[in-house]
Amino acid sequence: MSPRRDAGQAFPIYITVVAGLLFLALAYLAVGQASVNRSGAQTAADAAALAAAQNAREQLTAQWVRVLADPNKWQDIFDGRVTFDVAPCLRADQLAGQNHASLTGCSPQGLLKYRVDVQTNKSVGRSVVPGSENYKSRASATAEIQPLCTFKLPDKGADGAALPELTCRDKVWHLKPDDTTGLPKPQDLFDVHLAD
Repeated sequence: MSPRRDAGQAFPIYITVVAGLLFLALAYLAVGQASVNRSGAQTAADAAALAAAQNAREQLTAQWVRVLADPNKWQDIFDGRVTFDVAPCLRADQLAGQNHASLTGCSPQGLLKYRVDVQTNKSVGRSVVPGSENYKSRASATAEIQPLCTFKLPDKGADGAALPELTCRDKVWHLKPDDTTGLPKPQDLFDVHLAD
């Protein structure tokens, strides 16, 4: 009779161990879901920040082309001291939405830097962790616009029709005030990247 009693006592221990392992597996699954949700939020934030900065870069380039004939105005544009026709954060909002997130904040951080904050549209989902079904991940990112070009204004006595050479990284552009073909593209004038 004694061996049968020992076998019967092992069954509840087995059930307890299996239930504990199952709970741990579900808890790890919840952590994995939260990690995926957080990763999605960071992707949306990065994309939105880059979108705002790239939009600003496009507008800076357009304004530079408009004042091409007046090199005295170039430096203000390369420094970002301009008024944008369209707020770059509108583009950030579009990109956040395309990445299943909502823009909760977007603001310039100085003249050539944008910070965005996003929240995922979907929650982590139901799990063994209480409250996870209501938890939405948040993330933020900052993108910078870096001017790539230098130039030297001509002397006051120099020919007013000539434009200064524009050096962008290793390329030199010989510009003419009456010829807008072959001008540098936005990516030639400015670099856009995520800030560390």
